[in-house]
Amino acid sequence: MKNKNILFAATLCVLSFCSPRGNCDFQKGPLKSTKVLGFSWENCGSAKDPAVMKALSLSPDPISIPGDLKANAAGSTSVAFTSPLSVNVTLEKEVAGFWVKVPCVEELGSCHYSDACQILDILTPPGQDCPEPLHTYGIPCHCPFKAGDYSLPDSDFYLPNADLPYWLTNGNYKVVGVLGSAGQELGCLKLTFSLHSA
Repeated sequence: MKNKNILFAATLCVLSFCSPRGNCDFQKGPLKSTKVLGFSWENCGSAKDPAVMKALSLSPDPISIPGDLKANAAGSTSVAFTSPLSVNVTLEKEVAGFWVKVPCVEELGSCHYSDACQILDILTPPGQDCPEPLHTYGIPCHCPFKAGDYSLPDSDFYLPNADLPYWLTNGNYKVVGVLGSAGQELGCLKLTFSLHSA
């Protein structure tokens, strides 16, 4: 725990933790190996939502952790994003053919974040340059976000070892994130993937 439609927001939020060929700040400790397979995404909001993800690509498939990741993303918003900017995340795991909601545990899982802007300020204190590659491509990492188009060209990252929570075990997952402000939905992103850890 960066930016435009909930997909763009969630994707860049994750990517902004990582500097190219560097480390990511959200890891807690070592894990032998983890693979993320079959990653896919789609916009899940109303046609009237002002924020939309236009493109997102992560490779290779499977993504290995630790390992190299190549990513690109593009999104747009027709309105400015200002604080407070809420994010509602619903995480579900497939269990015996049924999708079961994973509760919010230590701010991971199906959680509500009242202001993503405050989280971004913690990750990159105001006054500091945005982390790479956001800085290079002029992508902001603080609120407010101006209306317009945002894009991250192909960028290389290194994902170090990660200590996943005990409840995030092997299986199929789907994540739905809803970005909102003043009670209005701004955008919705749905991610699906399979997780396999050794």
